[in-house]
Amino acid sequence: MIKSAIKTLIDHCTHRPWAVVVAAVALAVAASVYSARNFAINTDIGRLISPDLAWRHRELAFQAAFPQNNEVMLAVVDAPTSEAASQATAALTGALTERKSLFASVNAYAESEFFARAALLYLPAEQVATVTGQLQQAGPLIQVMASDPSLRGLVQALSFGIMSAQGGSLDPLANVLNSAAAVAEDVLGGRSGNFSWRELMAGEKAQTSAWRRFIEIHPVLDFAALQPGKRASDAVRKAVADLNLHEQLGVTVRLTGPVPIADEEFATIEEGALPNLVATVLIVLIILWLALRSARIILAVFLTVAIGLAITAAVGLMMVVALNLISVAFAVLFVGIGVDFGIQFSVRYRAERHTERDLRKALSNAGEHIATPLSLAAAATAAGFLAFVPTDYRGVSELGQIAGLGMIIAFIGSITVLPALLVIFNPPGEREPLGYAALAPVDDFMERHRMPILIGTAAVIVAALPLLHYLRFDFNPINLRNPKAESIATYVDVRRDPAVGANAVDVLAESEAAAQAIAQRLAKLPEVSSARTIDSFVPEDQDKKLALIHTAAAALSSALNVD
Repeated sequence: MIKSAIKTLIDHCTHRPWAVVVAAVALAVAASVYSARNFAINTDIGRLISPDLAWRHRELAFQAAFPQNNEVMLAVVDAPTSEAASQATAALTGALTERKSLFASVNAYAESEFFARAALLYLPAEQVATVTGQLQQAGPLIQVMASDPSLRGLVQALSFGIMSAQGGSLDPLANVLNSAAAVAEDVLGGRSGNFSWRELMAGEKAQTSAWRRFIEIHPVLDFAALQPGKRASDAVRKAVADLNLHEQLGVTVRLTGPVPIADEEFATIEEGALPNLVATVLIVLIILWLALRSARIILAVFLTVAIGLAITAAVGLMMVVALNLISVAFAVLFVGIGVDFGIQFSVRYRAERHTERDLRKALSNAGEHIATPLSLAAAATAAGFLAFVPTDYRGVSELGQIAGLGMIIAFIGSITVLPALLVIFNPPGEREPLGYAALAPVDDFMERHRMPILIGTAAVIVAALPLLHYLRFDFNPINLRNPKAESIATYVDVRRDPAVGANAVDVLAESEAAAQAIAQRLAKLPEVSSARTIDSFVPEDQDKKLALIHTAAAALSSALNVD
């Protein structure tokens, strides 16, 4: 039935070739106009997954409760000293805050007024006692520096410190003198010198986190663009350059977070688009030439694929309204497989044309012989893509819809438009039989020894099955991305610090008591480093710490309030 139906259809198309081609071109033009007017691509990666999944539902609920965590761009500020990091963060935050059209909000929480006032409360009580005690002891030196905050004042303060230590030990001044000497040696040696009072007061070398600040940026995104956050990212980098942060303070600023990571991934696709397109076209042309050896037949196949692609694009937009970053790949799939359908039909036509001089008769015979295998190939390919439809991964599901229907369109084009174009182009007959004479012995060998070959192949497969036990699957999507990209390299660097929470899991609880219960249960798991609730942000031992701070403040009041 399939053979008869396809043979009859091809006969009708070859006897009315111009009508078929004109109708196909008209349909393709109409489809192209529709696609041009309605083309849309949504680069919001949040739309790639169905919101009906349980975990996705919880994620959306968390995002609704804490919208400040959505669509974030994180500027990571690294500096040689804590003071430089604070200064650069304040300058950059101020510059970005003025760009209301590009940034919905810009926050540097570590440099906020709250932490400037209450930072000591978050230290352990013992450390607060140490810091406040050191400040009280340094009262005279602080008074000198407050009255003359210059290099002269620093030298005078050090001189007073040395004189007060005469006859005694200079150990209390060792850190100050060593730090000052190190900076002086760097400057005299033509190197950049950095002196940190905060590190000096801590009494030890600061951790990397002390030199690092984070600026949380909520950019205004353009999801109609391939890189929704590119304008905002460019504005951040321009602000860093305009403020001259690297030259003046030795500061580096890197961008990471969901927005830059997605943008850089899309940029990689865009950068390789033209070379990949040129390479693909060349490879397809080479394959077509090796298989068809006729410019007329190749042109017929290309026109058939182009018409089918235009129709598929329009139908796809009708189904999904806007393409996503995965479904847009239907075009590549259509071209690759559509060309394959054209090659299958055309190669069979060439074989028939060698023995049958009548072009229409050769096309009819080719249709009769290719009907079953081409139909099976089209049905299997379409079924494979349509199998994606039930998945909750919306990006893949929509790709399955468009590509599956595209395979049917490509198949129909191969048995209607392609035969009609071949009649119009009228390629010359084949003087020699198809195939490569040099490979004939290979065909003969495989035909004569087909059973041993099949048995040997099956044996190799069975022997390799135990190796599946060692197969491992990498579930980390970060490993799919370019590790040299700034956003990925920065993320990998940042997540080494557990305090940053780059690998944190968020849980939304109905009440404070429920949150406490969940935290206690999760804290017992070996995979969990720590579990925190909102109560974790309320400092402990506040009365004890406040007493120490008030005592130090009273002692330093006269030293700091210098007229």
